[in-house]
Amino acid sequence: MRAILALEDGTVFEGISIGAPGRTVGEVVFSTSMTGYQEMLTDPSYRGQILTLTFPLIGNYGENAPDMQSERPQAEGFVVREICDEPSNWRSRGTLRAFLREHGVVGIAGVDTRSLTRRLREQGVMMGTITTEETPAEAIDRLRHTPGYGDMDFAQEVSTASAYQWSPGARPGAAQAQIWFDERLRVALIDYGVKRSILQFLYDLGCEVLVLPCTVNAQTVLDLAPDALVLSPGPGDPARLDYAVDTLRAVMGKLPILGICLGHQLLGHALGGRTYKLKFGHRGANHPVKEALNGGRTYVTVQNHGYAVDEESLVRTGAVVSHVSLNDGTVEGIVHPDLMITSVQYHPEASAGPQDSRQIYDEFVRSVKARKRSG
Repeated sequence: MRAILALEDGTVFEGISIGAPGRTVGEVVFSTSMTGYQEMLTDPSYRGQILTLTFPLIGNYGENAPDMQSERPQAEGFVVREICDEPSNWRSRGTLRAFLREHGVVGIAGVDTRSLTRRLREQGVMMGTITTEETPAEAIDRLRHTPGYGDMDFAQEVSTASAYQWSPGARPGAAQAQIWFDERLRVALIDYGVKRSILQFLYDLGCEVLVLPCTVNAQTVLDLAPDALVLSPGPGDPARLDYAVDTLRAVMGKLPILGICLGHQLLGHALGGRTYKLKFGHRGANHPVKEALNGGRTYVTVQNHGYAVDEESLVRTGAVVSHVSLNDGTVEGIVHPDLMITSVQYHPEASAGPQDSRQIYDEFVRSVKARKRSG
């Protein structure tokens, strides 16, 4: 079946449909990761976006349940150069094409993804649509009447509707949980679009994790008396989430806090800083990040974000920049010792990608345990 990808600047790419028939719309972004397509498709941080992969052949190891980062694909659409219909992997339970159709994801193959990526790098990310039903003129006209990515609150779309206790195999929202069940370190996690791998990392480090909706208020968090608070990644513009910033301002200094990606950006706002939109974002598994503190070690990190914390806006907040990107110098981490805050812009849990920076979780859990022991 024929399909087209149309961008808001009028550019049109023709190809073939590889997912469900129909139409979809979202911000067109690209990732340079060579593997991990299933993890990316099911990452809630891609809600509202059409994901383009720059590696030319996608789907060669099929799809399987353990790689799912949420209950279903979250990306609005999928763009590849070539899709593999004969995967070779002992873990595979089916093809990527069948996976896309099963979950109703509109996708397109046969696109010159190098040309598309160059356009997005030069012009910046932009809204686009994949359609099997319209002419290019009809698709572009529809795009002109579509809200922009920054106009939407996607966090509430992907967050859990109710609190739940997480354990391997737990399903979001399966049960209410207002008490702690065992003697593990008690961690409350606010879900702005959490990946399963983050929950698994915390659990493996001896944490009992209570997942809370993104709209939770500060008093509810404090009444649970957790040992620490973790702020998850998620989609969208952090400047739109005033309710989340209000909650964080009310709990800062009362609990140790770890922020990841969107959680990091929200902490920037809560401290009094600002964020800004990057031209084409950081998405991939090979982004070098250097410590600005602790000896200046360098890590290769997984990243997926389109906004960044403005360093100058942090000057009067008491926060210290702890990590910087070696690609463009943007802020990749902050700490505020007086308020017990640690945050990073990248994804220490990887999934899929290098695990150079996973010690962020180890160090945070160790510090919380030490604080708890000391009373």
